[in-house]
Order: sequence, then structure tokens, then C-alpha cells
Amino acid sequence: MEKSKILEIVRNKIIEKIQKFENLIAETRASSNDTKSSMGDKYETGREMLQQEINNLQRQLNETLGQQSLIHKINGEPSLKVQNGALVKTDKGLFYISASIGEIVLENQKIMTVSAESPLVKAMAGLSKGQVFSINNVNQTVEEVW
Repeated sequence: MEKSKILEIVRNKIIEKIQKFENLIAETRASSNDTKSSMGDKYETGREMLQQEINNLQRQLNETLGQQSLIHKINGEPSLKVQNGALVKTDKGLFYISASIGEIVLENQKIMTVSAESPLVKAMAGLSKGQVFSINNVNQTVEEVW
């Protein structure tokens, strides 16, 4: 399985997420400008709620931009141990260590994208083929690292 294809899928999903957040922020700002009213306190409450929504979307956008920055540092080179950018097969599943964007499917195989900060990756960090680790009292064996 080509890691470069997986990396490209992850990059594209992050770009889509960034565009979605930028569009939502722009739409929310536009609706904020449209809420002009002579209702006094209700007007201010509505504007404050919209501003909180903008702040929430901005926070999510910043997190996604951080994921994008991390992804740009990953190359498609083979890995010998579990680290950022590695594709890891355990007896429980296939994991791509990069940004956590959920499950992707490539060549009819489900691959879970996980962050290097996740408990799973922390438990298996630095391991290589054949080594065993435990998470939540469940042992897993690293079957392959690409």
C-alpha cells in the first residue's frame, strides 16, 4: 500500500475542512451584519451569540490549520518504527499516524488516521515489527510498519 496515496487523501480532507470553516465563518459574519434591529438588548444578545459562534469556528479552523502544518512535515518515506507519518498494522487494525481525521478507505482497506498525541500512538511509539504493546488492558502486536 502506498503511503503517498494515504498522505494525499489526508491532505485533501484537511484542505476541505479548512475551506468549510472559512465559509462558515464568512457566512456567520454576514448574518451578524444582517441582524440589525431596534430591539435593544435582544439585538446585543443575538450579536454576542453570533460572535461566540465565530470564535468557536475560528478555534476549530486554527486546530485544522495546525493539522495542515503537521501534515506538510510528513513525507512518504518508509518507516522502520512507529512514528509520525508511519502506516502501522497491528492485529487490531491499520493506522496512519498523522492528523486525526477519522477513517479513510484505500484499496478496500479501512485505515484509521490517528494523531501522534493519541493514547494509542503513545502506547506504541518507537516500536517496530513484532513488538507488543498494551492499551486499556488489551495487548496488540505490531505486525508491520511502513
